[in-house]
Amino acid sequence: MTAFTFQTTPSILSEVGATGKIGAIMAEAGCRKVFFVTDGGILDLGLAQTALDGFSAAGIETIVFSDVVADPPEAMILSAVEMARKAGCDGVASVGGGSSLDTAKLVAVLLSGQQPIADIYGVGKVKGGRMPLVLAPTTAGTGSEVTPIAIVTTGEAEKKGVVAPQLLPDWAILDAELTVGLPAHVTAATGIDAMVHAIEAFTSVHKKNPVSDCLAREALALLGANIRTACFEPENRQARGDMLLGSLLAGMAFANAPVAAVHALAYPLGGHFHVPHGLSNALVLPHVLNFNMPEAQAHYAALGPIVFPDLAGRPEAEAANGLVEGFRKLGPELGMKTRLRDVGVSHNNLPKLAEDAMKQERLLVNNPRKMTYEAALAIYEKAL
Repeated sequence: MTAFTFQTTPSILSEVGATGKIGAIMAEAGCRKVFFVTDGGILDLGLAQTALDGFSAAGIETIVFSDVVADPPEAMILSAVEMARKAGCDGVASVGGGSSLDTAKLVAVLLSGQQPIADIYGVGKVKGGRMPLVLAPTTAGTGSEVTPIAIVTTGEAEKKGVVAPQLLPDWAILDAELTVGLPAHVTAATGIDAMVHAIEAFTSVHKKNPVSDCLAREALALLGANIRTACFEPENRQARGDMLLGSLLAGMAFANAPVAAVHALAYPLGGHFHVPHGLSNALVLPHVLNFNMPEAQAHYAALGPIVFPDLAGRPEAEAANGLVEGFRKLGPELGMKTRLRDVGVSHNNLPKLAEDAMKQERLLVNNPRKMTYEAALAIYEKAL
């Protein structure tokens, strides 16, 4: 019998227009002044307005922080914490992408405790509790609303993770209305990001467990069946809702069976070239899958027909290789960039990328095949 632990967000609300209920949820938790984390684009598009109106209706004052940028830098997070502390906020909420949600999680923890941010990087370093926290994603990709993980950019380009159960919010809110009209390139990149979460959870050599396996399979079924519709029919609320649910399930899976080399090799692309995280994953995904094939063929064969139904009934090797080939074709089909050179990477950059990827030991230990500097460099060369 497999021994394992599984933790996730305790409460989930999935409903069109659900962001309007965040205020009532936080009022019930005793909050009177909420620190609301988002970005300027979300505000300009009016996607935060339903939530903000809900706060007003619930009698809650909001302090809006909209300075979130992609790959959240440490200095930005600290400025948010200082703003929330000065305002005397007693709860944190976020409507936004993964960067906003990660920022909100860290603010909720740092506002509650006395630890400096440098002391909480790593796994299980957070002491004490956090402020009440509610998260609503505007993209179907990161799964941050159900993960105890937040990623921070430190220094010039290096990314560090905070992993602790305190980062799980009290509520995850899935509102398909927030993702309607999302541009196809964002829908595609975030959707593939969620697929990578599910694949890497299913093949993780540490903490792989039956619950994460079930969630990963269901996530891939939802994401694979809906990503094209969501990209090409941006107003399709059913597809949008299914993508959000798939992302959430994938997030639950990898929160408990951690991701690996795809993410480790993707992070330096974000850090050095500001490539969106989902696109970074997509650029290296087929090449990492090929590298892992000697150790992960059976797992890839099990997942292949779920994502690409025409692989059903194929022999193991054919189904596994079909998964790789399917993802190689999916990117161009969705209009995504497919080569590192397309995002400004040159051959001269590859040694530094490989060097930085090898610093992601927290992720690389989960990979089904041992990653080396030489192997990472070869993967980047193939992706160039």
